[in-house]
Amino acid sequence: MTCESQPLPAPQRPTGLMPDIGFAQAAPVRFALGAAPLDAALGGGLANARLHELWPATVEDAPSTAGFALMLALRASGNSGTIVWIEQERGRQGALYPPGLMELGIDPARILFVTTPDEKSLLRAAGDVVRSPAAAVAVIAPADSARLLDLTASRRLTLFAERSGTTAILLRTTDPQAPSAATTRWRVASCLSQALEANAPGAPAFALDLIRQRGGAPSAGWRLEWDRDRACFAPLSRLVAVDDGGGYLAAG
Repeated sequence: MTCESQPLPAPQRPTGLMPDIGFAQAAPVRFALGAAPLDAALGGGLANARLHELWPATVEDAPSTAGFALMLALRASGNSGTIVWIEQERGRQGALYPPGLMELGIDPARILFVTTPDEKSLLRAAGDVVRSPAAAVAVIAPADSARLLDLTASRRLTLFAERSGTTAILLRTTDPQAPSAATTRWRVASCLSQALEANAPGAPAFALDLIRQRGGAPSAGWRLEWDRDRACFAPLSRLVAVDDGGGYLAAG
């Protein structure tokens, strides 16, 4: 398997402050995912210093969505940037597993874990992290419906991200159509990976729908595979969504 963009991009900061949400003084710096067709659809990759939202296609896809968020964070943070994972208290269930991170090629030492007791504290911590230029990426993981993460809160996070240069990734769990200032919104599902030699388990694979892209068109039916050795994504095949509750069929 090969990736179109092998080295991790170095995190870059915007050169100017943003006077208001949605009125950029310059085009955003972007980081490539490594899958050339999707990067082209994104105008060169995902925008740094912006808010991006992910939500699982089904409840069972939540772990895959968290994994996809970490892979995006690794791409956005470059070789040395700090990733801050901010999550709401949920006990041992749903906690990130360090050996599993290493299997994905992610060094747990690069991640600063922040746990908050409730959604209000989560939102406050997320604001503090995203407004600080010390973090390259902030992943925000509420436990439930995240009622407080409304349009106003997403605008605030977007403004903080544009001013500090920190990229924010929000993991939604419900109501994916809620109003949001996020630059992109993604629907994430796990899919079967391609087996390796001797029928060994393949690399993590994802079925993705780009539901919203600010300044660009949505794009559904992507299928990507994670290359841990090169720390980037590689395209597999385009998929066709079928109206059977969110399933996918390979297109050729």
